[in-house]
Amino acid sequence: MSALTIVSACSQSSEAANAATGKGGAVPEKGGSSQQGGAGGAARAGMVIGLGPNDVLEVSRTSIESATPINGDLKPIEEIVVRARVEGDLTGVYAREGQRVTRGEVLARFDNTTQESDQASAYAERVAATSDVTNAQWTYDQSQELFKAGAIPERDLRAAEQALAAAKARLAATEARLKAASRTDADTRVLAPTSGIVSLRSVETGEHVTRGSPLFTVVRNDILELEAAVPARLSESVTAGQIVRFVAAGRQLEGRVARVSPTINPANRSVTIYIQVPNPSGLLKGNTFATGRVIGRTVKNALVIPTAALRQSQQSTTPFVYRIADDVVEHAAVTLGVVDEGIGVAEVVQGLNEGDRIIVGNLGALGAGMRVSIVSTERSRGRGVPGAVRDTGAAGKNRALQPLPKR
Repeated sequence: MSALTIVSACSQSSEAANAATGKGGAVPEKGGSSQQGGAGGAARAGMVIGLGPNDVLEVSRTSIESATPINGDLKPIEEIVVRARVEGDLTGVYAREGQRVTRGEVLARFDNTTQESDQASAYAERVAATSDVTNAQWTYDQSQELFKAGAIPERDLRAAEQALAAAKARLAATEARLKAASRTDADTRVLAPTSGIVSLRSVETGEHVTRGSPLFTVVRNDILELEAAVPARLSESVTAGQIVRFVAAGRQLEGRVARVSPTINPANRSVTIYIQVPNPSGLLKGNTFATGRVIGRTVKNALVIPTAALRQSQQSTTPFVYRIADDVVEHAAVTLGVVDEGIGVAEVVQGLNEGDRIIVGNLGALGAGMRVSIVSTERSRGRGVPGAVRDTGAAGKNRALQPLPKR
């Protein structure tokens, strides 16, 4: 129950007011305001603030993380469009959308009759060129021996040497043509560039495809990557290797910052970071929206309170909370440490102790000096009436609650 009940001294509830305050039904001073912290003391003394169990929190210690919130779409780390390297007719298409393929697997085939002919011709030319080189080498070797014996002039030796060089050049040209023909023939087999899943198939068997036309799109989704923008003022706290916790498709995930852009985007004054999330089972699909937090540092055994309990006065920039001491509301100025805005908690460095009771949320008319009562969960369950209030004050401890009238 998160309700606020103000029990004032009046003719209809004088007994409740006397039990709660120990006075004979004091009435707020004329012109006093119970909403101002420094005025209306007489008014506060004459009322009891009823608080539900969810309105009061006992301060405890736990771990808190300094984190930078991010969000965006998780995209596959690789998304490759497979294009035709040759022009021709497709004789077979072997992969379909959603099919998992491995690197080097044949996805489709082109008619390679022309390419096989060019390859055979290039191979024959290489054989002839190899034979010419062998003959030219033998002629050159014989010319060297005859020249040393003085049987032929130097001119004949130089001619044999030039014939050998020309034969070797022709052999090199034929080998290059054979290599090109073999590569063209290999391009008639469309292979998967990486292991992944076919997300798009753009052709069918028998189609005539021009060179450069898209055939398939293969995505590698064993690792997903998120590109997120972090405000420049927070970018210094983000470095490569930091842990990132995600929530995507109803699942809790964990990844790491892979890269951080070295420049600030002048359009929105932000720095782009790239986070990688392992997805070995492939359960997460590409373009899944995710929200996460880049974890900067973790403070263990910290005094932590909800940020909903923090308040700010117009006269001071120091935040404070409403603390309950001896069933009386008092101001407690606090010094904050790490604030995790993502989950709404803050570390209190100074101003509170473990076990202190504080008021959480905005309950309206609150101020220092007011007395409080905690609503009994058992008595108020299912009744929905403000009369079921336990008075935890000094008078209330010695006075039993009046039973509610039977219907």
